[in-house]
Amino acid sequence: MKVLIIFTLLLFVSCDRNTAANKESSIALGKTTFANNCAICHGDKAQSTVDDWRKPLPNGSYPAPPLDGTAHTWHHSPKSLLGTINNGGAEFKGWMPAFKDKLSDDEKQALIDYIYDLWPKEIKKQYDKRFK
Repeated sequence: MKVLIIFTLLLFVSCDRNTAANKESSIALGKTTFANNCAICHGDKAQSTVDDWRKPLPNGSYPAPPLDGTAHTWHHSPKSLLGTINNGGAEFKGWMPAFKDKLSDDEKQALIDYIYDLWPKEIKKQYDKRFK
């Protein structure tokens, strides 16, 4: 009986460590994927590349918003964020390209994990309350 309890505890701790290691690995992949595909428009630290991302550009489209928790990204569900990554920003009068066929499912999830990791703790709490 004692062996069974110890084994169960070790398995539980091992799974928790694997989950944390997987999350860290996903964030690292997300950071690389972001740098290679998103930073040119959203800024190298996801802070945006313009002062006022709410102001339309001369062509009527909107610039890329910050993704660091200072804009509206955290108001969107994981499903909605994935939809924007897949389909681009045309639905929102933006010019973000679609990445549906350019990124793997792991890279897309990693982007969401990386962006979430950039947010301040208070924003994460609010997001988690809404969506997790």
